[in-house]
Amino acid sequence: MDWEGRRESENVEDRRMVTPGRIAAGGGGLVVLLALVVYLCGGDPRALLEQFQQNQQQPGEEKGATNDSEQEKLKHFVAVVLADTEDVWHAQFKKMGKTYREPKLVLFSGKVESACGLADAAVGPFYCPGDQHVYLDLSFFEELKTKYHAPGNFAQAYVIAHEVGHHVQKLLGISDKVHAQRSRASKVESNKLSVRLELQADFLAGFWGYHAQKMKHILQPGDLEAALRAANAIGDDRLQKQARGYVVPDSFTHGKSEQRIRWFRRGFETGDFSQGDTFSIEYDEL
Repeated sequence: MDWEGRRESENVEDRRMVTPGRIAAGGGGLVVLLALVVYLCGGDPRALLEQFQQNQQQPGEEKGATNDSEQEKLKHFVAVVLADTEDVWHAQFKKMGKTYREPKLVLFSGKVESACGLADAAVGPFYCPGDQHVYLDLSFFEELKTKYHAPGNFAQAYVIAHEVGHHVQKLLGISDKVHAQRSRASKVESNKLSVRLELQADFLAGFWGYHAQKMKHILQPGDLEAALRAANAIGDDRLQKQARGYVVPDSFTHGKSEQRIRWFRRGFETGDFSQGDTFSIEYDEL
């Protein structure tokens, strides 16, 4: 995938050196109290909180910095891919007569606080609709290569584009509609609705790939296959088979490998937004 030297998004927030909950430790309670006083007096408490956070870092530690050159390269890569999603979705929303609101992408290490609660890196990359941020621990890309045998930049880009797809669903009201339906559904039906949402996000990732290629000619030979390997590797059936030795279809929440490949490919090959309505298929097809 051709990415170096291109525009990087300004919406990447690096929290890799920030420990969740650190501000509440030690003198954190006093700082929070002082921040509240500043706020009540009409001031901006953020400068005080940021200064305290910086002072809590270990000696020699720089906020947002890393000694790993490969991690830094990945950070730049993520910023380029996020910029590409911004360009594609701004154009597509304009065609719909809508305005695209760019999400933040938060880089973290180990654990992170979000509007959806405290999350561990083990959950993998995720989108939080509460704050409309994408969260990513860069170590997942190494796991994608070694554990899931899906190396390659476009495989990594697929992961980012999938999470941004959830943001698109949020902006269009799709995810809110599905969550409302899930709250009234049985456990099995709720899981199927979750699968539909995830398969549509896979479609939207493929859709992004189609239009990013059309706009910027970013792909190289083998890139599509890399993304398809990633989609295949993280299907519910494959993951359950690896973890348990058997699969439980009623517990699927993201879709089978074959489905994830099929919906990503549909988006990538058609570039037609109307082709991404996973809600038109019957439950027994899932």
